[in-house]
Amino acid sequence: MHAAPKADESAMTAHMDSYSEAMDFLYGRLNYERSGLPRGSVGLGLGRMRRLMRRLGDPHLGLNMIHVAGTKGKGSTSTMIAAGLSASGYKTGLFCSPHLHCLEERYVIDGQMIPRADLIQLIQSIKPIVEGMDFERPEDDRLTFFEVTTAIGLIYFATQQCTAVVVEVGMGGRLDSTNIIRPLVSVITSISLDHTRQLGNTTSAIAIEKAGIIKRGGLTVSGVTDIPARNEIRDIAVLRNSVLREFQTDYFYHEMKPVKPILEPSPSSIHVKTWVREWGVHRVPFIGPHQAENAALALSVFDALREKGLEVSGSDVDQGWMGLSMPARVEIIRKNPWLIIDGAHNKASAEALAETMVEHFPDVSGRKVLVFGTTREKDLHGQLQSLLPYFDDIILTRYEHNPRARPLDETQDAVTSLGRRVEFISEKPLLALNKAIEIAGPDGLVVITGSLFLAAELRESLLNIPCNQKPEHA
Repeated sequence: MHAAPKADESAMTAHMDSYSEAMDFLYGRLNYERSGLPRGSVGLGLGRMRRLMRRLGDPHLGLNMIHVAGTKGKGSTSTMIAAGLSASGYKTGLFCSPHLHCLEERYVIDGQMIPRADLIQLIQSIKPIVEGMDFERPEDDRLTFFEVTTAIGLIYFATQQCTAVVVEVGMGGRLDSTNIIRPLVSVITSISLDHTRQLGNTTSAIAIEKAGIIKRGGLTVSGVTDIPARNEIRDIAVLRNSVLREFQTDYFYHEMKPVKPILEPSPSSIHVKTWVREWGVHRVPFIGPHQAENAALALSVFDALREKGLEVSGSDVDQGWMGLSMPARVEIIRKNPWLIIDGAHNKASAEALAETMVEHFPDVSGRKVLVFGTTREKDLHGQLQSLLPYFDDIILTRYEHNPRARPLDETQDAVTSLGRRVEFISEKPLLALNKAIEIAGPDGLVVITGSLFLAAELRESLLNIPCNQKPEHA
């Protein structure tokens, strides 16, 4: 006979069983992060989300919210806004997607992820309502993974009585599940080509979708520089009678780069002048020239929030941004060789990564090696055109835990068409990485990029991160 488990072991087993059941419930739903988005707007819309939130009592309507959309930079900008608000004394929720390793990463209050027990309880409480709505609708019109996980976040922030909540858009804006909220300020970080099958193949078309978060009579801050996109955003702001604050019109910044030589890459500092005040000099928490843009936008959002009664000072910003980090955003894992993980998954983010490499790693004496794997529907040639000039050697791989991985022969053909040779190919990401480290040598540099899927899988291996579920990413 086997001895009965101790009481604490039984509780732990029950807890894990509850967590597994909760994850099975969520991941059993239609999940565009895993299956890929439909072409156009088929299956997308706000009707299901509005009905769900009504049945839950619309808890989000009492929250002070900031809504952040954009092609790139929205995660970093959202994180900086939330950190500044937290340091100012506001109990601040942050909803970001996708996650790298576990669902809890999507729900953060004052820098702390939701406790697993709280997440289980929330899923258990929402489950009967979701299943009731499933029963009423045809199978192709049931609540999706992202809709349910968004609702969980809004409930969590309301029940925890957050005094400010930053919500990152999942995809687009107009039809995104998060667009049921009524924000104090709408924020648009950038416009470039991504998700073109759903949003359109011009920056003007994509801007119309992103600008869907602009609310009638609201307040909008835009960091968009693309001229056709700016024009669309302006037109929509006028149509909706929204006050619009724009980069290079209502706020400006000057970037001060760190003095060289440096032992390792160091973020720059910025001086920002807005329609309200001069912010003085503040250190950007993340490296890369694109992060200076995001930081300037975040400071401008604080001035917009000031008009709504939320005050953030310069000292609050310095405190909140000190030591701030984001995984898989030009994340330095180790030295000798330099090993960097970045989740760049479209042309614009690949360009930003390449610029960061040129600026912060110009004197690498060893080989510079790219470990690349991407997703089927992404702009493969655009990504490669941005990245390949910086690297000496190219290694191709693919992530293993999601069916959206692009076949290696397609990626190899694209590299060859751009006049470059592939040094090594492997279906196994860890094998590909080990080869890259060997080629780079102790004085070289290895960059893992192309997809957040790939970033997550190799990050788990390198940092020994336990993962109790398959990662799901956009």
